Amino acid sequence: MTRDEELLRRDARAVWHPYTQHGADPAPLAVRAAHGARLELTDGRSIVDAISSWWCCLHGHGRQEIAAAIADQARRLDHVLFAGCTHEPAVTLAERVLALAPPGLERVFFSDNGSTAVEVALKMALQVHSHRGQPQRRVFVALAGAYHGDTFGAMAVGDPEPFFLPFVPLLFEVVRVPADATAVARALDELGPRAAGVVLEPLVQGAAGMQMHGVDFVRAVRALCTARELPLVADEVMTGFGRTGAVFACERADIAPDYLCLAKGLTGGTLPLAATLTTGAVFEQFRAADRRRTFFHGHTFTANPIACAAALASLDLLARERTPERLDSLGARIEAGLRERGQRVRRTGGIVAFDLPMPAGGPAGHLQAQAPRWRQIALAGGVLLRPLGPVVYAMPPSCTSDADADAIVRAMLAIAAAAKA
Repeated sequence: MTRDEELLRRDARAVWHPYTQHGADPAPLAVRAAHGARLELTDGRSIVDAISSWWCCLHGHGRQEIAAAIADQARRLDHVLFAGCTHEPAVTLAERVLALAPPGLERVFFSDNGSTAVEVALKMALQVHSHRGQPQRRVFVALAGAYHGDTFGAMAVGDPEPFFLPFVPLLFEVVRVPADATAVARALDELGPRAAGVVLEPLVQGAAGMQMHGVDFVRAVRALCTARELPLVADEVMTGFGRTGAVFACERADIAPDYLCLAKGLTGGTLPLAATLTTGAVFEQFRAADRRRTFFHGHTFTANPIACAAALASLDLLARERTPERLDSLGARIEAGLRERGQRVRRTGGIVAFDLPMPAGGPAGHLQAQAPRWRQIALAGGVLLRPLGPVVYAMPPSCTSDADADAIVRAMLAIAAAAKA
């Protein structure tokens, strides 16, 4: 038995993988190292990480600048609780993220992942309504097909089909509408004094199948919330830090949300860290002599110094290497390669996607039975892709070479050809 086979045997006996159907999906890839845009497998193959390892690997794997920052910080201060304590990496990171963020955002609340960044925003918004004597404002408007995470609040504002159906009885009420300003306005008007705000992924809905909407829609939603004095929660867990061709998608739309949720690319994809940015006005709703007005939320590893150091190093790379522009150029190259072969495609920044024809009968959407086969087709071409049901997409790290970008194009086209066969 080879070392690769032995590792997979041990994995099969001990590990439960996320978003994996162990009764149907193939064995996982055994990865021993990663450098730049490539993953090195234990069987000797080198494959292009065309999805940035679930959208988080921003600059490429194994960046020495980030690794050095992690090692240096670990030697000085590995961790300290953030309730009643502070430290230089967290304060500096908060200052630098706020300097990049849309105007009006003045406070950073750190957490551990994208789902909890959204959870924090929802809890803050609901508690502000309560502090203002409007506890009935507890119904959010969200987009159809949305995904905002796997914790209960994030599940509630996401679309329960197909991921969260067993939990529907436990989720709070949410009104879901298409990405259409008229539909949003109608929903807010119908909710009236029960409306709590709007939650959306600006410009690109990730897990919904890289569904894209324009800046006009985002601006319209901002205006609708402003007119009704309701908060706008912008989930930029996926779109943040350059993925749409700007540091934040809100920047492209020239709007400022009341809550900005960040994670994934915050540390360049090296360590878990998240942040929820909000306004000074929101913060002041919680500052009081009355301890009951405290925001009672926290995590053991909130603002972990090592993760903050990684994030600071990633922000250095973001500025020095003009990451948003590089990702936009990379996306344009992949888009052009697909269009040259007649493939209909959509793109925002470095995110490129197209839809496969849906076969008659059988499960649809994310439960599409052909998805594992399509992944294997991409792997045969030396590329890691993970279609979202019938949606094939690429979101590679900014260091991806032209040759690897072209390999991504070939792999995506191979899947399209197989789907049509």
